[in-house]
Amino acid sequence: MKKLIFKKFSKDLIQFFLLVSLSISLIIWVIQAVNYLDFVTEDGHGFKIYFLYTLLSLPKIFSKILPFIYFLSIFFIILKYENNNELIIFWTIGIKKIKFVNVLIKFSFFYLFLQLILTTLIVPKSLDQARSYIRSSNVDLYSSIIQEKKFIDTVKNLTIFVNEKSSNGELKNIFLKEQMDDDSYQIIYAKYGNIIYKNNKNNLLLFDGKILNHSNNKTNVFKFSKTELNLSKFSTKTTTHPKIQEVTTLNIISCVMLLNNYKIFLIDKKFKKNHDAINCNKRNLKNTYQEIFKRMFLPFYLPVLSLIASLIIIKSKDDYRFSRYKFSLFIIGVFVIIVSELSMRYADESIVRNSWLASIPVILFISIYLYFIKKFKLSNFINK
Repeated sequence: MKKLIFKKFSKDLIQFFLLVSLSISLIIWVIQAVNYLDFVTEDGHGFKIYFLYTLLSLPKIFSKILPFIYFLSIFFIILKYENNNELIIFWTIGIKKIKFVNVLIKFSFFYLFLQLILTTLIVPKSLDQARSYIRSSNVDLYSSIIQEKKFIDTVKNLTIFVNEKSSNGELKNIFLKEQMDDDSYQIIYAKYGNIIYKNNKNNLLLFDGKILNHSNNKTNVFKFSKTELNLSKFSTKTTTHPKIQEVTTLNIISCVMLLNNYKIFLIDKKFKKNHDAINCNKRNLKNTYQEIFKRMFLPFYLPVLSLIASLIIIKSKDDYRFSRYKFSLFIIGVFVIIVSELSMRYADESIVRNSWLASIPVILFISIYLYFIKKFKLSNFINK
């Protein structure tokens, strides 16, 4: 009987959690996808790259909202059971309140494990995969980024200016400057032209113009009636190097160990040679510690949130202060989530400070659990 009751409770919790988390994740994803339209309208990437990039941001969105959704779910389900007098069934069949709390703690460890998998493995992998599409992508939609009477420098080493752009795609009075290296460049002027797609490449077909080549303090000018410029050789200025959140957890830990001369922990032998690729240096050490803290320690606030939501069972809904009490508990839960996010920013090279920050969820958990034990012992004493 007890197993069936807890099975129903866990089923209700999981269903509510999935419904709310998926709904909110999709809403945030749609809003974020609209913001990512700059990849097409300004950076010139294709819609395929745009879709894959935005799709791979879903794991990050889900992991960010998971603590709040978990707290909201368990808070809502317990409150629902209390309002429907279903919690009385638990106490009637002999389930002690401390046993109920212990079961909820076990539930929280499942979500804790899920969050750790997301933050340490899935999210960095998905973000790195999304960035890989940008790295391997050339600018595909030149027609969307070229605008009238505006200098376009979205493309690396190329500046484009078009005086007029007709509805059929024809460009008039075109100026292009390609930077070859520090001391050499090429300037092209054409009276008109258009972008064509040929042999799976974007090309700019230019008519009636001049080409100016400058190299080694020498300048050559010659005219042309028709010329073609391969645009596919140019890449976007969009950031392509990996950010700290896109680096694997193993490499981040290896970075910290390397910078602290703990060479024995360097599992990946190639890492020491390639650590500059992920900005593994002393200047970035604070950000590295913060990333480790975010991935490996913030999930341990989930059992704390579970205990805060469980505090509902201490008071009955018939208590005249119950409405204020449940509102206070919800505010406390949200406050703990905010504190957990803010605490990450204080992680740095100091071992003492990092140890203190990592111990906060443990201290909160033990304090609230001892409060439960004290309350239940006092309640049992009064009932006797």
